[in-house]
Amino acid sequence: MGSFKDLTAYKKAFSLSMDIFKESKNFPDDEKFGLTNQIRKSSRSVCSNIGEGYRKRIYSAHFTSKVSDADMENSETQVWLDFSLACEYITKKTYDEFTSRSEEIGRLINHMVENPENYKGKLINKN
Repeated sequence: MGSFKDLTAYKKAFSLSMDIFKESKNFPDDEKFGLTNQIRKSSRSVCSNIGEGYRKRIYSAHFTSKVSDADMENSETQVWLDFSLACEYITKKTYDEFTSRSEEIGRLINHMVENPENYKGKLINKN
């Protein structure tokens, strides 16, 4: 297996994070250290946790923990999307698209959590 960058979950999470970054450039200046920062940080953390988990994938417990963290950050991103819509910083169309993509990423991450053995031929089960 190649790099974590080859994982579908990573590619989709990175793409969504970049689209969120571009969209959040239009958020009000007074949200710079609030919502703008939070949604960018959580969406980027999905990618970083996938990468970190992948690098430690020989340890099934560590892999599962880090990928689970990616799932948590993905859920947090959905919360910030809810706020972005409620504050009228994004359109309903953008919200629906980003939420749908985030839900797909969540399903991919969930598969990783439930099937760590698929991401490394030989895992060490050390808890």
